[in-house]
Amino acid sequence: MANNRALRKFGRNPLAVLGTVLIAVLVLAALFAPWVAPHDPLTMDLLNPYLSPGSPGFLFGTDNFGRDILSRLIYGSRISLLIGIVVVSIASFLGTILGMVAGYFGGVVDDIIMRLVEIFYAFPFLILAIAVIALFGPSIFNLMWVLGLVSWPLYARVIRAQVLSLRETDYVEAARAAGMGSWRIMFKHILPNSLTPIIVMATFGIPEAILASAALGFLGLGVQPPTPEWGVMISEGKDFIRRAPYLITWPGIAIMIVVLSFNFVGDGLRDALDPKQSDR
Repeated sequence: MANNRALRKFGRNPLAVLGTVLIAVLVLAALFAPWVAPHDPLTMDLLNPYLSPGSPGFLFGTDNFGRDILSRLIYGSRISLLIGIVVVSIASFLGTILGMVAGYFGGVVDDIIMRLVEIFYAFPFLILAIAVIALFGPSIFNLMWVLGLVSWPLYARVIRAQVLSLRETDYVEAARAAGMGSWRIMFKHILPNSLTPIIVMATFGIPEAILASAALGFLGLGVQPPTPEWGVMISEGKDFIRRAPYLITWPGIAIMIVVLSFNFVGDGLRDALDPKQSDR
């Protein structure tokens, strides 16, 4: 019943529905990129028009190597979604485990984990990511695990707060009285009741990871050329901003659309799953 009510509230939010539709289109484009993209995104064809804003067969134009912009945008959605999902998976897993441990056991364990969180918060997010990637070298693998490792503190703090409010509830006390172990209580009774904030944070975390990867790609510390990634496309197009501004306009619009879409869905989920919100 509660799930049906939340679904109805989500469906009555036009921006959340719009975001869901746009994300679905993005996912389908990523999955079926070889069949949807009109050209190979890596092919540099000397017969193609160079720096053309649009011509027959090249709807969004071509770059300085004669590569189709639309095809590179479509294939770039694969990388952006992969980075967003993997980064959020790493961050939410680490943050959830450490947050549950800190909140449930408390004491010295809580102090150690929270001081670690504060250490991570003491460094600017992108500066820390840039430093680590510069140390280990730019690659999509390094980009994903670094962004995941610097993103977990937010999840840890939120889950810790959830656990602190749940560990003294009647059903948790009953589980302890029945002889159930701490880890079983955390994963069987506390974690299922903490999933709502995790889901909402994940919907906001994916666009943040995509933005961070695009920023690092623009700086040359993320995905490396000629891989079609939106931040890399903007970095490659900046040298031609006066002659061919569309080279940065189209990937910029793609980043804006995906970030707004996930934010719309996150706002919709937050309102729909919040029990304090009235069912209007």
